[in-house]
Amino acid sequence: METRRRRDDDLASCVEALATVHEADRYPAQWPADPGRWLTPDGMLDAWVAAAGPDVLGHVALTCTDHVLAAQTGLPPEELASVGRLFATASARRRGVARVLLDTATAAAAAEGLRAVLEVEDGGRAAIALYERTGWRRVGSRPGDWTTADGRTALLHTYVAPA
Repeated sequence: METRRRRDDDLASCVEALATVHEADRYPAQWPADPGRWLTPDGMLDAWVAAAGPDVLGHVALTCTDHVLAAQTGLPPEELASVGRLFATASARRRGVARVLLDTATAAAAAEGLRAVLEVEDGGRAAIALYERTGWRRVGSRPGDWTTADGRTALLHTYVAPA
């Protein structure tokens, strides 16, 4: 497995990988009209993939942090970078793919003098376990503005990377 910056020619494979994650886990909760655009959010600073040959096994992006998320941390947005669009395909799970991608994004933020933050929906138990196991600290929670696949209002937890 190799971890590298996402290239333009990776996007189609990233969308295919995301489709398998959506089917298995309902992430994202609602399939986006333009999944390539969803994987390239406004304010994106960088993105990485984990790949085995031509197969994308996982993805992560680092973006600018909005004021709502920054308020949960108590830090100004210009001191933060948000980790998002993090996923590993079902076939890549339990192989450290998500952790490597999380560490890559966190290190990239730190290299720019930024603290990594993220939000995770309460139903993402495996993701929450990963964050807590790797030293991320929950600093707040808030209701989301969307509903989960099981029809409840999303509950978002904010985490800050270890210092």
